[in-house]
Amino acid sequence: MKVTDITKYICHRRPDRTFSYKGHYFPVCARCTGFYTGLILFEIYNLLNPVDLNFNLFLISLSLMIPAFIDGFTQYLGLRESFNTLRFVTGVIGGIGLIIAMTFIIKIFLII
Repeated sequence: MKVTDITKYICHRRPDRTFSYKGHYFPVCARCTGFYTGLILFEIYNLLNPVDLNFNLFLISLSLMIPAFIDGFTQYLGLRESFNTLRFVTGVIGGIGLIIAMTFIIKIFLII
């Protein structure tokens, strides 16, 4: 089983919205690549400098996901066409927000 067999269920992987290197496409689109990059970057940062997860940070994390939502939704509606660099950047920001929100929610449910 190849990575692309799994990623087809979590990402559209359209070639025009996917980074390529030497003729080989990434297994996920530019936005998903950004999300995964953001997740990893935050986890590395959190290991080196632990972040206090509180409700204010949770609200900030939700706001960090808004640019990716706006970029994706306006593109989906056909209001504009995004480009891979913007998809990647909004994905990184959204990925950081997503991992903070997920970690906060898990922390809350594990404490209760």
